[in-house]
Amino acid sequence: MLRPTLPTFAVFCLSASLGACASSRLDAPRTRAPQAALDTVPAMPSGTVTAAPLAPPPGVAASPDAPPPPPGPQAALSPATPTVIPEPVTPPAPPPPVVATGRAAVVGSWDARDATGANCKVTLSSAPALDLYKASASGCPNKDLAKVSAWDFRDGEVYLYQPGGTVAARLRQGGAGLEGALTKSGAGLALNR
Repeated sequence: MLRPTLPTFAVFCLSASLGACASSRLDAPRTRAPQAALDTVPAMPSGTVTAAPLAPPPGVAASPDAPPPPPGPQAALSPATPTVIPEPVTPPAPPPPVVATGRAAVVGSWDARDATGANCKVTLSSAPALDLYKASASGCPNKDLAKVSAWDFRDGEVYLYQPGGTVAARLRQGGAGLEGALTKSGAGLALNR
């Protein structure tokens, strides 16, 4: 009687266990895809397939017994030195200027000019004053503008306030400064740096 050696016995046990795994896998119930899922796959269009011999790789001569490639569209498949067309050198366009908008853009000193041509200084501060910001005017002949003590920026407009909350002027950013009108008279007002 033949006596199995340890390696032979190990191979036998391994193959028996793999066979058991394979048979249990094959005995598993199969599910079939629903017919609706199969109907939703679109058919792929078929096209014309053409064949042509490939050109030899660069640096390798064609075999002497191979027929020369036929003239015509296949000739375009042969390797050729690519033509490099230099592009004109143009400097990159400069980025557009950054235009500051909003409350931070209007803080600072302004030269105010009313409709009569009178000038004065208006300073818009970033220091809070209740729910507004502090403002001051100096040397303004216009009495309404001379009383400005606060300001705010809402909906893209600068509001200049007198004590008590009366709106002295409304201005919008335009050009290099602020343009608008005095509230009581409707006269034009421009603030420039």
